[in-house]
Amino acid sequence: MSLDAFDLKLIHYVQQDASLSQAELGNRVNLSSAAVNRRLKRLGDEGVIRKTVALVDPQQLGHALTIITEVEVESERLDLLDAMKRSFLACPQVQQCYYVAGEFDFVLVLACRSMEQYTELTRQLFFESNNVKRFRTLVSMSNVKVGLEVPVELATDA
Repeated sequence: MSLDAFDLKLIHYVQQDASLSQAELGNRVNLSSAAVNRRLKRLGDEGVIRKTVALVDPQQLGHALTIITEVEVESERLDLLDAMKRSFLACPQVQQCYYVAGEFDFVLVLACRSMEQYTELTRQLFFESNNVKRFRTLVSMSNVKVGLEVPVELATDA
């Protein structure tokens, strides 16, 4: 899919605040509301915009701990890896899961209410799995930057 300057500007603004009205987006990118509507629909239909969500503060909902866990698997058999991926996908506390190259095979970002909850999750996700060789836990002391915005290079006006 080819993205023009209008598409890139729309993506930029929607990533910052998806609650902006189409009229406001149109004012910011110099398009009509109808044109904004058509472009946003096309960007969604073609998978450029995958989902529109609200960013919720985990602490406000009682999930005070952000925990990063690195997981090394015992075997890289595809069926075993797929089973692990399914278990991570099904766990509501797993906010992000990456299958990575390097010393570990997965990196998870979890939102937990307490260390007790994390301990229970380690039993469910790691100890009960026959495919976890080891895991390492990092507890965030401060979430300095959290986000999923993709950098958008906007053309500068000359």
